[in-house]
Amino acid sequence: MDRTEKRFEQDIETFFLSDKGGYVSLKSNQFDVNKCMDMDTLCSFIAKTQPKAWEKYTRYYGENAQEKLYLRLEKCINEQGLIHVLRHDIEDLGIKLKVCYFKPETSLNEKDVKNYNANILSCTRQFRYSPHNRNTIDMVLSVNGIPVVAIELKNQFTGQDCQCAIRQYENDRSSKEFCFRLDHRFLVYFAVDLFEVYMTTQLKDSDTYFMPFNQGSNGAGVSGGKGNPDYPDGYVTHYLWEEVLQRDSLMDILYRFVSHVKEKDEDTGRIKEKLLFPRYHQYDVVRKIIYDVRENGAGKSYLIQHSAGSGKSNSIAWAAYRLASLHNADNKGIFDSVIVVTNRVVLDGQLQDTINSFEHKVGLVEAIDNSKNSHSLAEAINNGKKIIISTVQKFLFSYKDMEKYKGKNFAIIIDEAHQGQSGESSRMLRGSLIDFDVAVKEYAEEHGIDEEEVDITDKFIKSVIGQGRHENQSFFAFTATPKGTTLEVFGTPTGKFTTDKDGKQNPITEPFHIYSMK
Repeated sequence: MDRTEKRFEQDIETFFLSDKGGYVSLKSNQFDVNKCMDMDTLCSFIAKTQPKAWEKYTRYYGENAQEKLYLRLEKCINEQGLIHVLRHDIEDLGIKLKVCYFKPETSLNEKDVKNYNANILSCTRQFRYSPHNRNTIDMVLSVNGIPVVAIELKNQFTGQDCQCAIRQYENDRSSKEFCFRLDHRFLVYFAVDLFEVYMTTQLKDSDTYFMPFNQGSNGAGVSGGKGNPDYPDGYVTHYLWEEVLQRDSLMDILYRFVSHVKEKDEDTGRIKEKLLFPRYHQYDVVRKIIYDVRENGAGKSYLIQHSAGSGKSNSIAWAAYRLASLHNADNKGIFDSVIVVTNRVVLDGQLQDTINSFEHKVGLVEAIDNSKNSHSLAEAINNGKKIIISTVQKFLFSYKDMEKYKGKNFAIIIDEAHQGQSGESSRMLRGSLIDFDVAVKEYAEEHGIDEEEVDITDKFIKSVIGQGRHENQSFFAFTATPKGTTLEVFGTPTGKFTTDKDGKQNPITEPFHIYSMK
Protein backbone atom coordinates (compact mmCIF):
# COMPACT_ATOMS: atom_id res chain seq x y z
CA MET A 1 0.00 0.00 0.00
CA ASP A 2 1.29 3.44 -0.92
CA ARG A 3 1.35 5.21 2.41
CA THR A 4 2.78 8.58 1.56
CA GLU A 5 1.28 11.47 3.49
CA LYS A 6 -0.78 12.58 0.50
CA ARG A 7 -2.04 9.04 -0.09
CA PHE A 8 -3.02 8.73 3.59
CA GLU A 9 -5.22 11.85 3.36
CA GLN A 10 -6.70 10.78 0.04
CA ASP A 11 -7.66 7.34 1.33
CA ILE A 12 -9.43 8.83 4.34
CA GLU A 13 -11.21 11.40 2.18
CA THR A 14 -12.24 8.65 -0.24
CA PHE A 15 -13.95 6.78 2.60
CA PHE A 16 -15.75 9.89 3.88
CA LEU A 17 -17.06 10.66 0.37
CA SER A 18 -18.25 7.08 -0.22
CA ASP A 19 -21.83 5.93 0.35
CA LYS A 20 -20.72 4.22 3.55
CA GLY A 21 -18.97 7.36 4.84
CA GLY A 22 -21.96 9.56 4.05
CA TYR A 23 -20.19 12.88 3.41
CA VAL A 24 -20.01 15.27 0.46
CA SER A 25 -17.00 17.35 -0.54
CA LEU A 26 -16.78 21.05 0.25
CA LYS A 27 -13.78 23.16 -0.75
CA SER A 28 -12.13 25.46 1.75
CA ASN A 29 -12.95 28.55 -0.34
CA GLN A 30 -16.67 27.79 0.05
CA PHE A 31 -16.35 28.77 3.73
CA ASP A 32 -16.28 32.41 4.80
CA VAL A 33 -12.93 32.54 6.58
CA ASN A 34 -14.15 35.39 8.84
CA LYS A 35 -17.27 33.51 9.91
CA CYS A 36 -15.64 30.05 9.76
CA MET A 37 -18.89 28.80 8.28
CA ASP A 38 -20.48 28.01 4.92
CA MET A 39 -23.73 29.94 5.08
CA ASP A 40 -24.85 28.86 1.60
CA THR A 41 -24.91 25.21 2.69
CA LEU A 42 -26.69 26.06 5.95
CA CYS A 43 -29.36 28.13 4.20
CA SER A 44 -29.84 25.40 1.59
CA PHE A 45 -30.44 22.85 4.36
CA ILE A 46 -32.93 25.12 6.18
CA ALA A 47 -34.82 25.92 2.95
CA LYS A 48 -35.17 22.20 2.17
CA THR A 49 -36.22 20.99 5.62
CA GLN A 50 -38.20 24.03 6.85
CA PRO A 51 -39.55 25.68 3.69
CA LYS A 52 -42.44 27.58 5.30
CA ALA A 53 -40.32 29.02 8.10
CA TRP A 54 -37.52 29.95 5.69
CA GLU A 55 -39.95 31.57 3.24
CA LYS A 56 -41.33 33.67 6.10
CA TYR A 57 -37.81 34.56 7.25
CA THR A 58 -36.68 35.67 3.78
CA ARG A 59 -39.90 37.66 3.36
CA TYR A 60 -39.04 39.63 6.51
CA TYR A 61 -35.38 40.24 5.71
CA GLY A 62 -35.23 40.01 1.93
CA GLU A 63 -31.69 39.93 0.53
CA ASN A 64 -30.29 40.39 4.06
CA ALA A 65 -31.79 37.10 5.28
CA GLN A 66 -28.53 35.13 5.17
CA GLU A 67 -26.56 37.78 7.08
CA LYS A 68 -29.34 38.21 9.64
CA LEU A 69 -29.44 34.46 10.14
CA TYR A 70 -25.70 34.40 10.74
CA LEU A 71 -25.91 37.23 13.31
CA ARG A 72 -28.73 35.49 15.20
CA LEU A 73 -26.94 32.14 15.04
CA GLU A 74 -23.69 33.66 16.28
CA LYS A 75 -25.49 35.38 19.15
CA CYS A 76 -27.05 32.07 20.23
CA ILE A 77 -23.71 30.25 19.99
CA ASN A 78 -22.01 32.94 22.10
CA GLU A 79 -24.69 32.70 24.76
CA GLN A 80 -25.41 28.96 24.84
CA GLY A 81 -22.62 27.16 22.99
CA LEU A 82 -22.60 25.38 19.64
CA ILE A 83 -23.65 21.98 20.96
CA HIS A 84 -26.80 23.50 22.48
CA VAL A 85 -27.61 25.32 19.24
CA LEU A 86 -27.18 22.13 17.20
CA ARG A 87 -29.73 20.38 19.41
CA HIS A 88 -32.31 23.15 19.72
CA ASP A 89 -34.13 25.80 17.72
CA ILE A 90 -32.84 29.28 17.18
CA GLU A 91 -35.52 31.95 17.13
CA ASP A 92 -35.70 35.31 15.36
CA LEU A 93 -38.83 37.46 14.98
CA GLY A 94 -40.84 34.57 16.39
CA ILE A 95 -39.60 32.25 13.64
CA LYS A 96 -37.99 29.03 14.87
CA LEU A 97 -35.28 27.44 12.73
CA LYS A 98 -33.21 24.29 13.21
CA VAL A 99 -29.62 24.15 11.99
CA CYS A 100 -29.64 20.33 11.98
CA TYR A 101 -31.87 17.35 12.69
CA PHE A 102 -30.83 14.30 14.69
CA LYS A 103 -31.93 10.73 14.11
CA PRO A 104 -35.27 10.06 15.84
CA GLU A 105 -35.55 7.21 18.35
CA THR A 106 -38.19 5.51 16.21
CA SER A 107 -39.01 5.39 12.51
CA LEU A 108 -42.72 6.14 13.09
CA ASN A 109 -42.51 9.77 11.96
CA GLU A 110 -41.47 9.79 8.31
CA LYS A 111 -40.90 13.55 8.32
CA ASP A 112 -38.37 13.30 11.16
CA VAL A 113 -36.51 10.55 9.30
CA LYS A 114 -36.56 12.57 6.07
CA ASN A 115 -35.22 15.69 7.81
CA TYR A 116 -32.43 13.70 9.42
CA ASN A 117 -31.41 12.28 6.06
CA ALA A 118 -31.37 15.82 4.64
CA ASN A 119 -28.42 16.86 6.85
CA ILE A 120 -25.42 17.83 4.73
CA LEU A 121 -22.25 16.41 6.27
CA SER A 122 -19.14 17.54 4.44
CA CYS A 123 -15.42 16.80 4.33
CA THR A 124 -12.90 19.54 3.50
CA ARG A 125 -9.17 19.14 2.82
CA GLN A 126 -6.69 21.87 3.77
CA PHE A 127 -9.25 23.98 5.61
CA ARG A 128 -8.23 27.63 6.02
CA TYR A 129 -9.52 28.79 9.39
CA SER A 130 -8.15 32.32 9.90
CA PRO A 131 -8.08 35.63 8.00
CA HIS A 132 -4.82 36.46 9.81
CA ASN A 133 -2.61 33.77 8.27
CA ARG A 134 -2.51 31.13 5.54
CA ASN A 135 -2.50 28.14 7.94
CA THR A 136 -4.75 25.20 7.13
CA ILE A 137 -6.08 22.17 8.99
CA ASP A 138 -5.48 18.90 7.13
CA MET A 139 -9.12 17.78 7.25
CA VAL A 140 -12.34 19.26 8.64
CA LEU A 141 -15.80 17.70 8.99
CA SER A 142 -18.84 19.97 9.01
CA VAL A 143 -22.58 19.64 9.67
CA ASN A 144 -24.69 21.82 7.37
CA GLY A 145 -21.78 24.18 6.79
CA ILE A 146 -20.72 24.41 10.46
CA PRO A 147 -17.26 22.90 11.13
CA VAL A 148 -17.30 20.55 14.14
CA VAL A 149 -14.30 18.18 13.79
CA ALA A 150 -10.66 19.11 13.10
CA ILE A 151 -8.16 16.41 12.09
CA GLU A 152 -4.38 16.76 11.70
CA LEU A 153 -2.96 13.79 9.81
CA LYS A 154 0.68 12.73 10.11
CA ASN A 155 2.57 9.84 8.57
CA GLN A 156 5.56 7.90 9.92
CA PHE A 157 6.75 7.29 6.36
CA THR A 158 7.45 11.02 6.10
CA GLY A 159 9.11 11.18 9.52
CA GLN A 160 6.08 12.56 11.39
CA ASP A 161 3.64 11.14 13.94
CA CYS A 162 0.86 12.08 16.37
CA GLN A 163 3.21 14.08 18.56
CA CYS A 164 4.03 16.32 15.60
CA ALA A 165 0.32 16.96 15.14
CA ILE A 166 -0.09 17.72 18.84
CA ARG A 167 2.77 20.22 18.75
CA GLN A 168 1.16 21.80 15.70
CA TYR A 169 -2.08 22.32 17.64
CA GLU A 170 -0.12 23.73 20.61
CA ASN A 171 2.17 26.06 18.69
CA ASP A 172 0.45 26.97 15.41
CA ARG A 173 -3.25 26.96 16.34
CA SER A 174 -3.73 29.98 18.61
CA SER A 175 -6.52 29.63 21.16
CA LYS A 176 -7.31 33.30 20.50
CA GLU A 177 -8.61 32.48 17.04
CA PHE A 178 -12.35 33.05 16.64
CA CYS A 179 -13.03 29.45 15.54
CA PHE A 180 -11.03 27.82 18.36
CA ARG A 181 -13.09 29.18 21.23
CA LEU A 182 -14.58 26.50 23.48
CA ASP A 183 -17.86 25.12 22.09
CA HIS A 184 -17.92 27.78 19.36
CA ARG A 185 -17.08 25.95 16.15
CA PHE A 186 -14.86 22.87 16.51
CA LEU A 187 -16.07 20.45 19.18
CA VAL A 188 -13.13 18.04 18.99
CA TYR A 189 -9.58 18.06 17.63
CA PHE A 190 -7.88 14.82 16.55
CA ALA A 191 -4.18 14.14 16.08
CA VAL A 192 -3.85 11.05 13.87
CA ASP A 193 -1.01 9.01 12.41
CA LEU A 194 -0.75 5.51 10.96
CA PHE A 195 -0.79 3.83 14.38
CA GLU A 196 -2.34 6.08 17.04
CA VAL A 197 -5.02 8.71 17.66
CA TYR A 198 -5.15 11.47 20.28
CA MET A 199 -7.93 13.97 20.96
CA THR A 200 -8.87 17.11 22.88
CA THR A 201 -11.93 19.35 23.06
CA GLN A 202 -10.18 22.60 23.92
CA LEU A 203 -7.06 24.28 22.55
CA LYS A 204 -5.05 26.11 25.23
CA ASP A 205 -1.80 26.67 23.35
CA SER A 206 1.08 25.04 25.27
CA ASP A 207 -1.35 23.95 28.03
CA THR A 208 -3.48 21.90 25.65
CA TYR A 209 -4.14 18.43 27.05
CA PHE A 210 -4.53 15.55 24.60
CA MET A 211 -5.87 12.14 25.63
CA PRO A 212 -5.28 8.87 23.77
CA PHE A 213 -8.17 7.76 21.58
CA ASN A 214 -6.92 4.24 20.96
CA GLN A 215 -8.62 0.84 21.10
CA GLY A 216 -5.97 -0.98 23.16
CA SER A 217 -3.30 -3.36 21.88
CA ASN A 218 -5.69 -6.34 21.67
CA GLY A 219 -8.68 -4.42 20.36
CA ALA A 220 -11.64 -2.69 21.95
CA GLY A 221 -13.27 -4.03 25.11
CA VAL A 222 -10.74 -6.75 25.96
CA SER A 223 -7.72 -6.83 28.25
CA GLY A 224 -4.56 -5.41 26.72
CA GLY A 225 -2.00 -2.64 26.73
CA LYS A 226 -1.85 0.78 25.13
CA GLY A 227 -2.02 1.51 21.41
CA ASN A 228 -3.97 -0.36 18.74
CA PRO A 229 -3.95 -3.88 17.29
CA ASP A 230 -2.36 -4.61 13.92
CA TYR A 231 -4.69 -4.24 10.95
CA PRO A 232 -3.26 -6.04 7.90
CA ASP A 233 -6.15 -4.93 5.66
CA GLY A 234 -5.31 -1.22 5.90
CA TYR A 235 -4.38 1.55 8.29
CA VAL A 236 -4.25 0.69 12.00
CA THR A 237 -6.22 3.86 12.83
CA HIS A 238 -9.00 3.05 10.35
CA TYR A 239 -11.57 2.78 13.16
CA LEU A 240 -11.55 6.57 13.60
CA TRP A 241 -13.02 7.38 10.18
CA GLU A 242 -14.73 4.07 9.43
CA GLU A 243 -16.50 3.81 12.81
CA VAL A 244 -16.40 6.89 15.00
CA LEU A 245 -16.65 9.64 12.39
CA GLN A 246 -18.87 7.83 9.91
CA ARG A 247 -21.93 10.02 9.24
CA ASP A 248 -24.50 8.30 11.51
CA SER A 249 -21.97 7.72 14.26
CA LEU A 250 -20.81 11.35 14.36
CA MET A 251 -24.41 12.61 14.45
CA ASP A 252 -25.14 10.18 17.29
CA ILE A 253 -22.10 11.43 19.23
CA LEU A 254 -23.12 15.07 18.73
CA TYR A 255 -26.64 14.32 19.91
CA ARG A 256 -26.11 11.90 22.76
CA PHE A 257 -22.51 12.17 23.97
CA VAL A 258 -20.95 15.63 23.63
CA SER A 259 -21.71 17.70 26.73
CA HIS A 260 -20.83 21.20 27.91
CA VAL A 261 -20.38 20.92 31.68
CA LYS A 262 -19.47 23.29 34.47
CA GLU A 263 -17.39 22.20 37.46
CA LYS A 264 -16.09 23.95 40.55
CA ASP A 265 -12.30 23.98 40.81
CA GLU A 266 -11.47 22.46 44.20
CA ASP A 267 -8.36 24.65 44.57
CA THR A 268 -9.70 28.06 43.48
CA GLY A 269 -13.43 27.62 43.94
CA ARG A 270 -13.97 29.03 40.45
CA ILE A 271 -16.38 27.51 37.98
CA LYS A 272 -14.60 25.80 35.09
CA GLU A 273 -16.28 25.03 31.80
CA LYS A 274 -15.30 22.11 29.64
CA LEU A 275 -16.59 20.08 26.75
CA LEU A 276 -16.87 16.30 27.08
CA PHE A 277 -16.29 14.09 24.07
CA PRO A 278 -16.23 10.33 24.78
CA ARG A 279 -12.90 8.55 24.86
CA TYR A 280 -12.85 5.52 22.60
CA HIS A 281 -13.56 2.93 25.31
CA GLN A 282 -16.54 5.00 26.52
CA TYR A 283 -17.97 5.31 23.02
CA ASP A 284 -17.35 1.61 22.42
CA VAL A 285 -18.94 0.24 25.61
CA VAL A 286 -22.11 2.33 25.27
CA ARG A 287 -22.41 1.41 21.59
CA LYS A 288 -22.01 -2.31 22.35
CA ILE A 289 -24.44 -2.23 25.28
CA ILE A 290 -27.09 -0.52 23.17
CA TYR A 291 -26.60 -2.92 20.26
CA ASP A 292 -26.86 -6.00 22.50
CA VAL A 293 -29.95 -4.77 24.37
CA ARG A 294 -31.68 -3.77 21.14
CA GLU A 295 -31.01 -7.26 19.75
CA ASN A 296 -31.83 -9.28 22.88
CA GLY A 297 -34.20 -7.11 24.91
CA ALA A 298 -34.33 -7.02 28.70
CA GLY A 299 -33.15 -9.76 31.04
CA LYS A 300 -29.37 -9.98 30.58
CA SER A 301 -26.48 -8.92 32.83
CA TYR A 302 -23.43 -6.95 31.70
CA LEU A 303 -20.22 -6.59 33.72
CA ILE A 304 -18.15 -3.57 32.66
CA GLN A 305 -14.63 -3.71 34.08
CA HIS A 306 -13.16 -0.23 33.62
CA SER A 307 -10.09 0.87 35.56
CA ALA A 308 -9.89 3.78 37.97
CA GLY A 309 -9.50 7.09 36.14
CA SER A 310 -11.28 5.83 33.03
CA GLY A 311 -14.21 8.24 33.34
CA LYS A 312 -16.63 5.70 34.81
CA SER A 313 -19.16 8.31 35.97
CA ASN A 314 -19.43 9.68 32.43
CA SER A 315 -19.78 6.19 30.98
CA ILE A 316 -22.60 5.46 33.44
CA ALA A 317 -24.35 8.73 32.60
CA TRP A 318 -24.12 8.16 28.83
CA ALA A 319 -25.38 4.58 29.23
CA ALA A 320 -28.27 5.73 31.43
CA TYR A 321 -29.51 8.31 28.93
CA ARG A 322 -29.24 5.91 26.00
CA LEU A 323 -31.04 3.09 27.81
CA ALA A 324 -33.81 5.43 28.96
CA SER A 325 -34.78 6.25 25.37
CA LEU A 326 -33.92 2.92 23.71
CA HIS A 327 -36.47 1.35 21.37
CA ASN A 328 -36.45 -2.05 19.70
CA ALA A 329 -36.95 -2.88 16.01
CA ASP A 330 -40.72 -2.63 16.51
CA ASN A 331 -40.36 0.98 17.78
CA LYS A 332 -41.32 -0.03 21.32
CA GLY A 333 -39.48 1.32 24.36
CA ILE A 334 -37.41 -1.41 26.02
CA PHE A 335 -37.16 -0.05 29.58
CA ASP A 336 -39.75 1.77 31.67
CA SER A 337 -37.10 3.14 34.05
CA VAL A 338 -33.32 3.19 34.37
CA ILE A 339 -32.21 2.92 38.01
CA VAL A 340 -28.64 3.93 38.82
CA VAL A 341 -27.60 2.31 42.10
CA THR A 342 -24.58 3.02 44.25
CA ASN A 343 -23.53 1.10 47.37
CA ARG A 344 -22.43 4.24 49.21
CA VAL A 345 -24.69 5.14 52.13
CA VAL A 346 -24.43 8.78 51.06
CA LEU A 347 -25.40 9.13 47.42
CA ASP A 348 -22.24 9.67 45.38
CA GLY A 349 -22.09 13.42 44.71
CA GLN A 350 -19.86 13.08 41.66
CA LEU A 351 -22.08 10.47 40.04
CA GLN A 352 -25.22 12.47 40.75
CA ASP A 353 -23.68 15.72 39.48
CA THR A 354 -22.36 14.02 36.34
CA ILE A 355 -25.73 12.57 35.38
CA ASN A 356 -27.53 15.83 36.16
CA SER A 357 -24.96 17.90 34.27
CA PHE A 358 -25.77 16.15 31.01
CA GLU A 359 -28.45 17.86 29.03
CA HIS A 360 -31.92 16.44 29.61
CA LYS A 361 -35.56 17.40 29.82
CA VAL A 362 -36.81 18.73 33.15
CA GLY A 363 -38.12 15.89 35.30
CA LEU A 364 -36.25 13.17 33.42
CA VAL A 365 -33.83 12.48 36.31
CA GLU A 366 -34.87 11.87 39.92
CA ALA A 367 -32.11 11.66 42.55
CA ILE A 368 -33.16 9.97 45.81
CA ASP A 369 -30.56 11.72 47.96
CA ASN A 370 -30.34 12.35 51.71
CA SER A 371 -33.24 14.80 51.59
CA LYS A 372 -35.57 12.02 50.41
CA ASN A 373 -36.63 8.78 52.09
CA SER A 374 -37.26 5.28 50.82
CA HIS A 375 -40.90 6.17 50.10
CA SER A 376 -39.62 8.72 47.55
CA LEU A 377 -37.74 5.92 45.79
CA ALA A 378 -40.87 3.78 45.56
CA GLU A 379 -42.86 6.77 44.35
CA ALA A 380 -40.33 7.56 41.60
CA ILE A 381 -40.42 3.96 40.35
CA ASN A 382 -44.20 3.70 40.62
CA ASN A 383 -44.58 6.95 38.64
CA GLY A 384 -42.29 5.71 35.88
CA LYS A 385 -39.50 8.28 36.20
CA LYS A 386 -37.09 7.54 33.35
CA ILE A 387 -33.78 7.84 35.25
CA ILE A 388 -33.61 7.30 39.02
CA ILE A 389 -30.44 7.57 41.11
CA SER A 390 -30.42 5.93 44.55
CA THR A 391 -28.33 4.09 47.11
CA VAL A 392 -28.91 0.33 47.25
CA GLN A 393 -29.72 0.56 50.97
CA LYS A 394 -32.98 2.42 50.29
CA PHE A 395 -34.38 -0.72 48.64
CA LEU A 396 -34.40 -2.43 52.04
CA PHE A 397 -37.25 -0.16 53.12
CA SER A 398 -38.90 0.98 49.87
CA TYR A 399 -40.13 -2.43 48.66
CA LYS A 400 -43.27 -2.34 50.82
CA ASP A 401 -44.42 0.86 49.04
CA MET A 402 -43.78 -0.49 45.55
CA GLU A 403 -46.51 -1.67 43.24
CA LYS A 404 -46.62 -5.17 41.81
CA TYR A 405 -45.05 -4.49 38.43
CA LYS A 406 -46.75 -6.13 35.50
CA GLY A 407 -45.20 -5.82 32.06
CA LYS A 408 -42.58 -3.30 33.22
CA ASN A 409 -38.88 -3.62 32.41
CA PHE A 410 -36.02 -2.06 34.33
CA ALA A 411 -32.40 -1.29 33.51
CA ILE A 412 -30.35 -1.32 36.73
CA ILE A 413 -26.91 0.31 36.50
CA ILE A 414 -24.70 -0.55 39.46
CA ASP A 415 -21.76 1.66 40.41
CA GLU A 416 -18.88 -0.21 42.10
CA ALA A 417 -20.45 -3.63 41.63
CA HIS A 418 -17.78 -5.37 43.74
CA GLN A 419 -19.05 -3.73 46.94
CA GLY A 420 -21.59 -6.08 48.47
CA GLN A 421 -24.04 -6.41 45.60
CA SER A 422 -24.92 -9.97 46.58
CA GLY A 423 -26.20 -8.90 50.01
CA GLU A 424 -29.68 -8.39 51.44
CA SER A 425 -30.11 -4.92 49.88
CA SER A 426 -29.30 -6.30 46.44
CA ARG A 427 -31.70 -9.23 46.85
CA MET A 428 -34.40 -6.78 47.93
CA LEU A 429 -33.65 -4.68 44.85
CA ARG A 430 -34.12 -7.66 42.55
CA GLY A 431 -37.20 -8.87 44.39
CA SER A 432 -38.97 -5.51 44.51
CA LEU A 433 -38.67 -4.92 40.75
CA ILE A 434 -39.78 -8.30 39.46
CA ASP A 435 -42.78 -8.82 37.22
CA PHE A 436 -44.61 -10.67 39.99
CA ASP A 437 -47.09 -12.52 37.78
CA VAL A 438 -44.30 -13.92 35.62
CA ALA A 439 -42.22 -14.85 38.67
CA VAL A 440 -45.13 -16.70 40.30
CA LYS A 441 -45.80 -18.60 37.08
CA GLU A 442 -42.13 -19.63 36.82
CA TYR A 443 -42.11 -20.73 40.49
CA ALA A 444 -45.26 -22.80 39.99
CA GLU A 445 -43.87 -24.50 36.89
CA GLU A 446 -40.56 -25.26 38.63
CA HIS A 447 -42.33 -26.85 41.62
CA GLY A 448 -45.04 -28.63 39.60
CA ILE A 449 -48.00 -26.81 41.17
CA ASP A 450 -50.78 -24.53 39.98
CA GLU A 451 -50.24 -20.77 40.22
CA GLU A 452 -53.19 -20.50 42.61
CA GLU A 453 -51.32 -22.78 45.05
CA VAL A 454 -48.38 -20.37 45.41
CA ASP A 455 -48.72 -18.61 48.77
CA ILE A 456 -47.36 -15.15 47.91
CA THR A 457 -47.73 -14.10 51.56
CA ASP A 458 -45.11 -16.67 52.59
CA LYS A 459 -41.84 -14.82 53.27
CA PHE A 460 -39.70 -17.76 52.18
CA ILE A 461 -41.55 -18.17 48.89
CA LYS A 462 -41.35 -14.41 48.25
CA SER A 463 -37.61 -14.59 48.94
CA VAL A 464 -37.15 -17.49 46.51
CA ILE A 465 -39.22 -15.74 43.83
CA GLY A 466 -37.10 -12.61 44.21
CA GLN A 467 -33.78 -14.37 43.69
CA GLY A 468 -31.93 -15.09 40.48
CA ARG A 469 -32.32 -13.71 37.01
CA HIS A 470 -35.56 -12.07 35.86
CA GLU A 471 -36.63 -11.36 32.30
CA ASN A 472 -37.78 -7.83 33.15
CA GLN A 473 -34.44 -6.75 34.66
CA SER A 474 -31.17 -5.96 32.91
CA PHE A 475 -28.13 -5.31 35.10
CA PHE A 476 -25.19 -3.16 34.00
CA ALA A 477 -22.50 -3.53 36.66
CA PHE A 478 -19.49 -1.18 36.57
CA THR A 479 -16.36 -1.95 38.58
CA ALA A 480 -12.61 -1.63 38.34
CA THR A 481 -11.92 -4.69 40.51
CA PRO A 482 -14.47 -7.49 40.10
CA LYS A 483 -14.46 -10.22 42.74
CA GLY A 484 -15.25 -13.83 41.94
CA THR A 485 -18.83 -13.43 43.13
CA THR A 486 -19.23 -10.30 40.98
CA LEU A 487 -18.13 -12.23 37.91
CA GLU A 488 -20.43 -15.07 38.85
CA VAL A 489 -23.48 -12.81 39.24
CA PHE A 490 -22.95 -10.35 36.38
CA GLY A 491 -20.43 -11.94 34.02
CA THR A 492 -21.14 -13.19 30.52
CA PRO A 493 -21.01 -17.02 30.16
CA THR A 494 -18.16 -18.14 27.91
CA GLY A 495 -19.65 -21.56 27.19
CA LYS A 496 -16.82 -23.20 29.14
CA PHE A 497 -16.99 -24.87 32.58
CA THR A 498 -14.81 -25.75 35.53
CA THR A 499 -15.36 -28.85 37.64
CA ASP A 500 -15.17 -28.55 41.44
CA LYS A 501 -14.04 -31.27 43.87
CA ASP A 502 -17.59 -32.65 44.07
CA GLY A 503 -17.74 -33.07 40.31
CA LYS A 504 -20.13 -30.18 39.81
CA GLN A 505 -19.64 -28.14 36.65
CA ASN A 506 -19.63 -24.37 37.09
CA PRO A 507 -19.87 -21.99 34.13
CA ILE A 508 -16.90 -19.73 33.42
CA THR A 509 -17.93 -16.09 32.97
CA GLU A 510 -16.08 -12.99 31.78
CA PRO A 511 -16.70 -9.22 31.69
CA PHE A 512 -18.79 -7.86 28.84
CA HIS A 513 -16.27 -5.03 28.32
CA ILE A 514 -12.79 -4.34 29.72
CA TYR A 515 -10.66 -1.20 29.90
CA SER A 516 -7.67 -2.28 31.94
CA MET A 517 -4.97 -0.29 33.75
CA LYS A 518 -2.47 -1.56 31.18
